Amino acid sequence: MLTVYMSFYFLNITDWLQQHQLPCLFKQLTHFDCPGCGMQRSLLLLLRGNVSGSFAMYPALIPILLLFALLVLHVIFKIRNGAIILKYSYIFCAGIILLGYIYKIMVTKTV
Repeated sequence: MLTVYMSFYFLNITDWLQQHQLPCLFKQLTHFDCPGCGMQRSLLLLLRGNVSGSFAMYPALIPILLLFALLVLHVIFKIRNGAIILKYSYIFCAGIILLGYIYKIMVTKTV
């Protein structure tokens, strides 16, 4: 019973988040998608449990969330070689963002 109540509560939060998404200033000014366009929608899909839809919407979201989790763990527990791991994780995430943006430009023509 408690899990049913919590799931309805959580769904109401995701509905509220969907109605209050921040607009993309870059897209408003230039009428082109920015490299971060789709991240909020991807997060909402992930919060609703649609992992494949979230990955399809913005492939870099899950690695970015893992990067932030690793950052928090490193700050709290001082992970050995944590700074090096974070540096390479950051480069990996930046590469995914760049490749995703190039893919969006070349294939979907939404830019």
